[in-house]
Amino acid sequence: MADPSSYRPRPGEIPDSPGVYKFRDEHGRVIYVGKAKSLRQRLSSYFQDLANLHPRTRTMVTTAASVEWTVVSTEVEALQLEYSWIKEFDPRFNVKYRDDKSYPSLAVTLNEEFPRVQVMRGPKRKGVRYFGPYAHAWAIRETVDLMLRVFPVRTCSAGVFKRSAQIGRPCLLGYIGKCSAPCVGRVSAGEHRRLAEEFCDFMAGRTGAYLRRLEEQMREAAEEMEYERAARLRDDIEALKRAMEKNAVVLADATDADLIAVAEDELEAAVQIFHVRGGRVRGQRGWVTDKVEEVGTAGLVEHALQQLYGEESGDAVPREVLVPALPEPVEPVTAWLTGRRGASVSLRVPQRGDKRALLETVQRNAQQALALHKTKRASDLTTRSRALEEIAEALGLDSAPLRIECFDVSHFQGDDVVASMVVFEDGLARKSEYRRFQIKGFTGQDDVRAMHEVISRRFRRYLQERQRTGEWATDGPEGPDGPGADGADGTAPAERAGGETGRGRPPKFAYPPQLVVVDGGQPQVAAARRALDELGIDDVAVCGLAKRLEEVWLPGEDDPVVLPRTSEGLYLLQRVRDEAHRFAIRYQRGKRSQSMRAGPLDAVPGLGESRKQALIKHFGSVKRLRAATVEQICEVPGIGRKTAEAVAEALDRAAPAAPAVNTATGEILEDQ
Repeated sequence: MADPSSYRPRPGEIPDSPGVYKFRDEHGRVIYVGKAKSLRQRLSSYFQDLANLHPRTRTMVTTAASVEWTVVSTEVEALQLEYSWIKEFDPRFNVKYRDDKSYPSLAVTLNEEFPRVQVMRGPKRKGVRYFGPYAHAWAIRETVDLMLRVFPVRTCSAGVFKRSAQIGRPCLLGYIGKCSAPCVGRVSAGEHRRLAEEFCDFMAGRTGAYLRRLEEQMREAAEEMEYERAARLRDDIEALKRAMEKNAVVLADATDADLIAVAEDELEAAVQIFHVRGGRVRGQRGWVTDKVEEVGTAGLVEHALQQLYGEESGDAVPREVLVPALPEPVEPVTAWLTGRRGASVSLRVPQRGDKRALLETVQRNAQQALALHKTKRASDLTTRSRALEEIAEALGLDSAPLRIECFDVSHFQGDDVVASMVVFEDGLARKSEYRRFQIKGFTGQDDVRAMHEVISRRFRRYLQERQRTGEWATDGPEGPDGPGADGADGTAPAERAGGETGRGRPPKFAYPPQLVVVDGGQPQVAAARRALDELGIDDVAVCGLAKRLEEVWLPGEDDPVVLPRTSEGLYLLQRVRDEAHRFAIRYQRGKRSQSMRAGPLDAVPGLGESRKQALIKHFGSVKRLRAATVEQICEVPGIGRKTAEAVAEALDRAAPAAPAVNTATGEILEDQ
């Protein structure tokens, strides 16, 4: 635990200007990012008597080992830089909302020649029109199924579309009238694109004019006694009305707005967002977060706005955002939203009427989401803290292991030997830190030797990173990274912070764990401890978890540590071990399937994937390539004589595979 006075900046060093600041721990990892209208006032508040600080703030400043800042010209720039740094460094003491699932959206791929309507998750793509997000994928499919009757837009995958074009026959949707079948030329690309644009217009809320046009066409058909056409138009109108009923009108004035509500307690907060377009609820989503910093409702709203609109632009940011409390100050946030949209955005708290009533509905949804999360969550703060404390007590550690790394070795009968490293921080998996290893030091099956190699490679990289970043000389507050001390070149911390972005994202193996867990018993634990001793690392604890009786083994101990079956600490160790095993098995199976797919051309040095494809395309098959001369191979663009000779030699060495046979006809198939 660090003393904040050891890295407190000198009086007068902190400028009285807007800016963004970062707290780092002893390993240089960013643990908190904040912004301030006045850096001097905000940072000074962190260095008061610890007894006067909020418990979470106290934990943060005692975990930190340095503080640095960057001065900006306006509060809007501070807001943008804070969002960028939170996204880049993922600091553990910042509020970060996490989706309890990936919400689906209705997407129209207008960037394709023949636009496709589909359910899409994940990050948004350029040239794709999105509607939603929706709570359930089935809700999207029901709506699309009703609308395809009127807007028969393509919904098939690229493979199905290509296959139908090749055989000249549309899929089932083309036969039943729910696809205009552009694959077989029933409509042109331009006509199909107009259908897709009309679909988008209807989904965007421009429904009244289209329905009136259909009703007029129905009356005209009836007057001309085209009763079948009139009946079809009548059914189309009913289908569209049923699709519209799935999104009832909630705001009569056709408002485009997002409504955000927050439910919170001492430890966690839940956020619910309703997306209203054209007066109808077009989508809903929710987030849950741990309140790891001292923050109120206004602060939670500001963090939600950053996460919701940080990557959005244009119409994705609505004209109106209704919230339960305004960030303080509200002007920079409003200006930031206006900049994201490119037009004026109103950020306000509704006081009365339909909008106030709808926000109360969103608030009830947030409260229910928080209650449900509380009952379902197995990894709540109390349980995780108890698990880490039990592990520290059982293993005799000085403090709870906030970062745990687990290693596992996997192979298939001695072949394709690989290993995995998974990372848990604060009792939660941190998948961005997972790493995979391919055993290079030997061949064959030897789990103990493989474990020694993996631990050595991981911590050798850690030592190299420490040496590269100069942490060897960090002996305290006066070292190179020492807070508050001027550098050798006379620069102050604030000036050095201005070039901080040059350091970028931290290296892969920059942070050491407090505890290394290996999947195995005494031999694997001894190998891991020996690897650390050889590198001179004595501040990382090691243990092993044996599968047979779930015993915890420590280095040099003849008897295992047996944790109670109901122990939260044992449960956490099992989760860590099982995750490492899953990650290793997945990597090993991937390598095995890759080796099974390997062909004779893979053995040619310097022959990449594109040139292999060029060879196969030129000759049509490996069989014809094998029969070609070196001169004929040289005719392929990008293939020189040396490469051609290597290809011919590799194909001569490789035994030709047995011919493939069509089991239905007995026909011998061409070698592909």
